[in-house]
Amino acid sequence: MVNKSNKDLLGLIFLCSLLKGASGQTDLHVFSRDGENISLPCNNALNVCTSTSWIYSKSSKSVTLFEKGIKNNDIKRRERLSLGSDCSLNIYKVTTEDRGGYTCRQFVNTKKHTDINVYLHVLHVSPSSTQTEIRPGRSFTLSCQLYIHSRYPCNNLFTSVGFELVWVNKAGVNLRSDSRYQISSSPHHCISTLTTTLLHEDDNTEWTCQVTKGNKVETSVRYTVTYSGKKTTF
Repeated sequence: MVNKSNKDLLGLIFLCSLLKGASGQTDLHVFSRDGENISLPCNNALNVCTSTSWIYSKSSKSVTLFEKGIKNNDIKRRERLSLGSDCSLNIYKVTTEDRGGYTCRQFVNTKKHTDINVYLHVLHVSPSSTQTEIRPGRSFTLSCQLYIHSRYPCNNLFTSVGFELVWVNKAGVNLRSDSRYQISSSPHHCISTLTTTLLHEDDNTEWTCQVTKGNKVETSVRYTVTYSGKKTTF
């Protein structure tokens, strides 16, 4: 029987093996939010993209997005993908479905190539209430989830590598220090929820969920509460 300490060690070894590419290079982590335009770097790119392929993997499936500079016409999101002049992969209006692993494969010749792995994680915030329920006196909950590659143990990504989900107000103050807010986290599922009872002065109040590592903010999603039938904006 494997005890808890051994399980934690095995989990850490598994994560470290994922963080290293086959060539010994450290894999890249890119964080984005819904609707953002991003560019995934191909750090091993040569001078021309005709030797560059991009391969996408999610769960146990993989699909070629670009093969030696030519886009695959049989993929659903082809209109949102393009190659940059440096052979980076541009994704227009990112969604949570774009999360996963991306491999930039650079062909040196017909038999030899090098790979670099880029893992895209997408942050999403959503309310538990409908717009008509967002008013003073009501309990209000926001859910913040980081959508990641299914191969990554979410708990280890946060506890071992050091990423965190943090709620802050407009001034950047961590809301965990304010007893008015109940914040609960589920690191196994990369989710953090914020719950509070809305006050009259919360109209146009802004709360932000951030992905941080140390003092660095990797990405964030802002949510602004509005009353009187106004739309809630992101």
